[in-house]
Amino acid sequence: MDSFTPKKIVSELDKYIIGQHSAKKAVAVALRNRWRRQRLSPELKDEVLPKNILMIGPTGVGKTEIARRISRLAAAPFIKVEASKFTEVGYVGRDVESMIRDLTEISVNMVKNEHLEMIREKAKQLAEERLLDLLLPGPRQLRVPEQTDEERAAQHETRERLREQLRSGKLDVRSVEIEVKERSMPFGVISNVGLEDLEMNLKSMLGNLMPEKAKRKKVKVPEALVLLEQEESNRLIDMDKITQEALVRVEQSGIVFVDEIDKIASKGSAQGPDVSREGVQRDLLPIVEGSTVTTKYGPVTTEHILFIAAGAFHIAKPSDLIPELQGRFPIRVELEALGKADFMRILTEPNNALVKQYVALLATEDVTIDFAEDSIEEISEIAALVNDKTENIGARRLHTILEKLLEDISFDAPEKKGDRITIDRNYVRDKLGEIVKDEDLSRYIL
Repeated sequence: MDSFTPKKIVSELDKYIIGQHSAKKAVAVALRNRWRRQRLSPELKDEVLPKNILMIGPTGVGKTEIARRISRLAAAPFIKVEASKFTEVGYVGRDVESMIRDLTEISVNMVKNEHLEMIREKAKQLAEERLLDLLLPGPRQLRVPEQTDEERAAQHETRERLREQLRSGKLDVRSVEIEVKERSMPFGVISNVGLEDLEMNLKSMLGNLMPEKAKRKKVKVPEALVLLEQEESNRLIDMDKITQEALVRVEQSGIVFVDEIDKIASKGSAQGPDVSREGVQRDLLPIVEGSTVTTKYGPVTTEHILFIAAGAFHIAKPSDLIPELQGRFPIRVELEALGKADFMRILTEPNNALVKQYVALLATEDVTIDFAEDSIEEISEIAALVNDKTENIGARRLHTILEKLLEDISFDAPEKKGDRITIDRNYVRDKLGEIVKDEDLSRYIL
């Protein structure tokens, strides 16, 4: 993070997201403030809390993508949750604390993968040695008398030849019998909403009490190598150390993205679904404020987790949220709706631009697609027009239009190997012109 200044963070986000400079600026400052906080004295460090962000803007303008990309830059545990998925405590459904439990699970897996990467080479070597022992048993395994120097040298030479054959894939067709360990679970919970966590926790708790059963299994050499490597990796890593590191990472750099927060904003009526909506906000409040959530890996304090909430706020307004929750999201950012000029840039500029994706996909069939500049302009114009006439779904409209535009080419691609197809304004109009003119049809198809 040392090299990621706010300007550098914004420039990294620019590679994938067009426009929305104020939102990028807000998240860049929030991320940099975390780095600054780590350099404070221990007394002051605990006092500095993250400034949570509320993003306001229509669907398909880049709210989720900004949060997702920022978590990748920071290599931080990240989870996206829908606020409308949670219910008030006492109702059937998921309670808000489950988002922190899920985030902790993500963090543990992230740290575990990092540790596995560090010991991968060693695990690979150990697995290779164990596999060679199975393919060419040594004197101890065969219970033969002590070998002479010549026999040992011959054995070593044979083993090295076998190693070369193993690495070159010449032994892939051979089968070996290996011993795999597995725990049997004598029960299962018939799942209902909210009971999945109970089943997983029971299985992980009782899993340690159940004895591991050794089972002999005949597999091909490549599969045996993978199974042995996994076994060696699990022996080499220290799960207690991983858990401690993961808990620290969640507490100090975790990011929770709460989408559709406008769907739990109530308008003051105290009956119907509004009661539950306000209840979800009240349950969300202590977690955003800072509380301790019990997870199967240990308690997690949410005080320094960064929360980014987002919503379209078409019907409700941010002021319809309960005042206490509003106060916990001090940074408000409004994202602009996208127009024709933005769509043109979205189609061509980002590293993961849609046009680049479709060109690459069809190139796998040996079909070359060229998008003329006027075709990009026409696609963008149609997207903006349909968004105005029907629901404004932002950049997601481009997916629908491109999929419809290239439907026939994608279908016939295997028979058109070696062809070069140029898509220009006329091609776009031929394919989409009638649908755009008929408003009822465009509502269903585009």
